[in-house]
Amino acid sequence: MGIARMDTNVQNIHREAPNILITGTPGVGKSSLCQRLSEIVGMQWLEVSRIAKEHNCLEEYDPVYQCPILDEDKLMDGLEETMCTGGNIVDYHSCEFFPERWFDAVFVLTTDNTTLYDRLTNRGYTGKKLDDNVQCEIFNVILEEAKRSYKEDIVFELSNTVPQDLEDNIGKICQWLQHWFQRRSG
Repeated sequence: MGIARMDTNVQNIHREAPNILITGTPGVGKSSLCQRLSEIVGMQWLEVSRIAKEHNCLEEYDPVYQCPILDEDKLMDGLEETMCTGGNIVDYHSCEFFPERWFDAVFVLTTDNTTLYDRLTNRGYTGKKLDDNVQCEIFNVILEEAKRSYKEDIVFELSNTVPQDLEDNIGKICQWLQHWFQRRSG
């Protein structure tokens, strides 16, 4: 993937495969789901956090949340051509800044607060970072953000609390993909 400003005409390219966004609060299981889904369906998994690091899309460091700040414009400019070709699974904990035209479906993973708390503390989250992420999940911030940012009929909530949920969610997304391809060929 190259990072370069793309001509606005690329948004009109017809995609042969859909793009999907997997989003949710950190710790809900996005990366585990995206990795498995990518292996099963052969779509490209785009880990936004990794891509941002590799392509210098990060700004100064936020000491409160103990992480760098994403340069959203630079990231989106760099991903435009890749997104226009289709066949991507985008993995990120936020969604409101991505262009609506990029996605055919947005899957918001959720989990219960006890599970999320345990997952985040196991990752070393503490203090405000831990509290804010748990609060974000309690108040469905990412789900509401997705519903405000995209057509509601492409936003799907998937619970991801117990190990069986991972397989069930992969099945649901595979079923959605199958319907997408059937609609395109019919």
